[in-house]
Amino acid sequence: MKQKAARWIFYFSGLVILSLGIILNTKSKFGVTPIISVAYSYALIKHLNFGNVSFILYVILAVIEYLVKGKNFKLYDLLQIPLSVILTRFFNLFGAVLPDVSSMPARILCLILGITLTGIGAAMNVNTRLVPNPGDGIVQAIADRVKQRIGNVKNVFDLGCVAFCCLMSYFMTGSVIGIGIGTVAAMIGVGRFMWLYNQFFKARQLSATGLTQ
Repeated sequence: MKQKAARWIFYFSGLVILSLGIILNTKSKFGVTPIISVAYSYALIKHLNFGNVSFILYVILAVIEYLVKGKNFKLYDLLQIPLSVILTRFFNLFGAVLPDVSSMPARILCLILGITLTGIGAAMNVNTRLVPNPGDGIVQAIADRVKQRIGNVKNVFDLGCVAFCCLMSYFMTGSVIGIGIGTVAAMIGVGRFMWLYNQFFKARQLSATGLTQ
């Protein structure tokens, strides 16, 4: 029972840390992570709530995952929908609580902390082997379908999100919104911080939650 409880504690802690990292990325105004850039850009253009638009995006990704998996889609995978509700509510909470920053040092700090926490939170979630967030779920589903390494599929999927965001924002406003040097930094840095977390803490997390390598 303690190990099961620890597993869920790690899972929800990872969700909180992940959502905090994503919001810090938005506060930096250097550009956000590739997948979330679509929701962020659209929310800015249409003056909509970022968390609500992100939820719609996650539902769309879950539907695409269903189509990709076909008969391999399990009822368990539908838990990604309530997960998305929780995750995007944290987006709104942190977005409201954390102040906007304008000075360059503060923006750089937000970017560094955002990438760091996004990587740590993602690693904690993945290591629990519970319900993945729809962004990770769709990448895993595509990788399984085309029988390619998940890292390669992730890179292609991220580039596709960046291209779509650029085209969408350009045709809607005449300029690119939501994509910047921070997006490139996140594409490189998030994976590095996931690796660092796993190097130092994955074995301890698996041990605490009763899982094995």
